[in-house]
Amino acid sequence: MDPGSSAPGSGVAAVDLRYRRVLLKISGEALAGSAGFGIDADAVGTFAREIQEVHELGCELAIVVGGGNIFRGLAGSAFGVDRATGDYMGMLATVINSLALQNALEKLGVGTRVQSAIAIQEVAEPYIRRRATRHLEKGRVVIFGAGTGNPYFSTDTAASLRAMEIGAEVILKATKVDGVYSADPATHPEAVRYRELSYIEVLNRELKVMDATAISLCMDNTLPVIVFNLLEPGNIRKAVLGEAIGTIVHARAQPGGLAAGAGKED
Repeated sequence: MDPGSSAPGSGVAAVDLRYRRVLLKISGEALAGSAGFGIDADAVGTFAREIQEVHELGCELAIVVGGGNIFRGLAGSAFGVDRATGDYMGMLATVINSLALQNALEKLGVGTRVQSAIAIQEVAEPYIRRRATRHLEKGRVVIFGAGTGNPYFSTDTAASLRAMEIGAEVILKATKVDGVYSADPATHPEAVRYRELSYIEVLNRELKVMDATAISLCMDNTLPVIVFNLLEPGNIRKAVLGEAIGTIVHARAQPGGLAAGAGKED
């Protein structure tokens, strides 16, 4: 099949999906693999196969990729780059990552389009909402690069914004841990994982789910966010099928919704 015109597969009927149109947010660091910097071909290939599996279920999938494996706008201030310039450099980093992921997906026969919020017409389409939704309807994966196109806004905020613009039913926030914890589990062994949280709890407790702007956008539009471990094979598939993984942030959470088996906070 021509990778420019592929349609979702029929491994599972689309009606069996819990979420039929989703936005997947992947950090740039995830693409670096164990190296911690740059783009690791094995890591990108692994994620592409996970995405292919979900695509074949009939899920309409859009993706926002960060750029932290190449450059972070805030990091530029350490060597004298002003914030706006640093953020634009970070946007270009996300476009590089988007092209790498597009290449990996199309090698697997998954039709993919990259849309950039800043004009780079030789390598990516401009972001046009109607065109993006049409690509999704035709069974193509759409990768949104360059964040929102504005400095001072994170790729988390870009993910929230694009998800609402395309009518996504959920944001899948892929991370290196299996959900949201009361503290950093790497440095606080006593930290407990939440099964569910409300938007207000995330903001009030300053939990590191997404930045406050992104969470506020989701809250204003009642868009749920599922935070899960991208490194666990099959987790994206489980999420779109509605299986309970990670932590869900939504409006209906029970206060202090700890995961099963977790102890109570002091």
